[in-house]
Amino acid sequence: MERVLGIGGYFIRANDPAALTAWYRDCLGLDGDEHGLWRQESGPTVFAVFDPDTDYFGSRAQRTMLNFRVHDLDAMLAQLRAKGADVAPETQDMPGVGRFGWVTDPEGNRVELWQPA
Repeated sequence: MERVLGIGGYFIRANDPAALTAWYRDCLGLDGDEHGLWRQESGPTVFAVFDPDTDYFGSRAQRTMLNFRVHDLDAMLAQLRAKGADVAPETQDMPGVGRFGWVTDPEGNRVELWQPA
């Protein structure tokens, strides 16, 4: 049986694609090329399906949530706050899994940040 090899891309609709691309570059350091190609570091990826009434993604209108691995969650959240980003005040610790925090991008998409255990 054929199987997928990994995440090949994540695509977001935006009212201002250039501004949202700049936000991800300037706030999260996502430095893709002119075609959006970004060479990420190797590491774990989680694929999980949630109930339709979950509040985990923030707005119920948001059907998916992007999760980025980070080395230092506290430093990343501080960096985002310093840039004026909409950072959730809480974080979550999951023993054996890691720590989580959240930021909402300028288009209203909640993004999860994960520091693996």
